[in-house]
Amino acid sequence: MKPIRKLPAIFYCSGNGHEPVREWLKSLDSADRKTIGEDIAYVQYKWPLGKPRVDHLRESVWKVRSKIGNRIARVLFAVSRSQMILLHGFVKKTQQTPHSDLELAIKRWKEWKHEQGQ
Repeated sequence: MKPIRKLPAIFYCSGNGHEPVREWLKSLDSADRKTIGEDIAYVQYKWPLGKPRVDHLRESVWKVRSKIGNRIARVLFAVSRSQMILLHGFVKKTQQTPHSDLELAIKRWKEWKHEQGQ
């Protein structure tokens, strides 16, 4: 039997100590947090995987899709050194991932890599 390997998820932390994805998750109700957490855990145990749960956006940024009630949530992440770095989370209001959300995730990814010396 093949051992299960988990891709650890870590929260991006800004220079001033804020963890935006953790703070966003805490702002949601418990049912929504549970759904998003289960979807992230699925990715952790099944990585690499693709649609419909995960999709590549641009550069090293991917998204986890979550359906929360009648809304759709996204957690944008990158993978480095066998870690899943949670960069940005939001509830979608349009069909496409908003450019500003993607750019924010890319900015955080570059900051994280710089802090890690990558």
